[in-house]
Amino acid sequence: MASSRDRQRKLARAKLDRQMARRAVQERRKRRLLAGVGAGVAVLLIVAGVAWIGGAFDSDEPSTDAADQDICLWTPQNASTNSNLKDVGTPPTKDIPTLGTQTMTVTTSQGAPIVVGLDSELAPCGTADITYLASKKFYDNTDCHEITSYGALRCGDPSGTGLGGPTYSIYNENVPTAPEPSASPAPDAGAKTPLYPKGTVALIGDPPGTNGSQFLIFFKDYSPPTPEYSIVGKVTGGQATLDKIAKIPTSNNDAGEKVRPTQKITIKTLTVGDAPASAAPSASTQS
Repeated sequence: MASSRDRQRKLARAKLDRQMARRAVQERRKRRLLAGVGAGVAVLLIVAGVAWIGGAFDSDEPSTDAADQDICLWTPQNASTNSNLKDVGTPPTKDIPTLGTQTMTVTTSQGAPIVVGLDSELAPCGTADITYLASKKFYDNTDCHEITSYGALRCGDPSGTGLGGPTYSIYNENVPTAPEPSASPAPDAGAKTPLYPKGTVALIGDPPGTNGSQFLIFFKDYSPPTPEYSIVGKVTGGQATLDKIAKIPTSNNDAGEKVRPTQKITIKTLTVGDAPASAAPSASTQS
């Protein structure tokens, strides 16, 4: 007959087994519950992902259209540190044409107007710059103050110092690339297209890349080792006037450079308008 101590041990063991069984059941229930919650969360995430891809969480507000984005950025220039600058406001940054050609007409004291096709595709900001200043009559009754040694007429500075312009600047955007030097000269090296062909119109800034109102009209081909002028257009009419200007003698300016015209080259008016149907070829960079 089993002793009372043995019965107590058996009862205690049975109780422990029942407790362990209940704990096991509870653990299984907990695992099933967590698994269900995890699966539910996963389903929700999948549904949310599909909805996101489908645009369910897109804002009702219209997205920013490309036409609403800034095309040109204008850098302020301090007139208090450069008294040669003239404040005529700042051009808009949006709604700037990026295709086609605009016609610039420069009427000078030297003959028939010089007509230029401004390239709105390759130089949209340069074209917008000149167009804006022309609308403010910035160029009217100003003198072209230099005939450069490399064959270009320099205009667009009301102060005639080379330091004048508006109270903003625009970066370069259409500077030609100089060809890589060749180990041996090519047979047709002399026939290469110049970087700035005769008739090219380019912006000029001081320092380079801070373009304002000043521009160059080339009456000779020019290929510098390091191009720095942003091409904005090409002469399409009035070449005879430009050739006449090219023959004007020069004298020394205040810096001792022989670039000052001995005859006045005054811009009476400079206007910009839409190009006619027979628009001139667009200006392009050379490679």
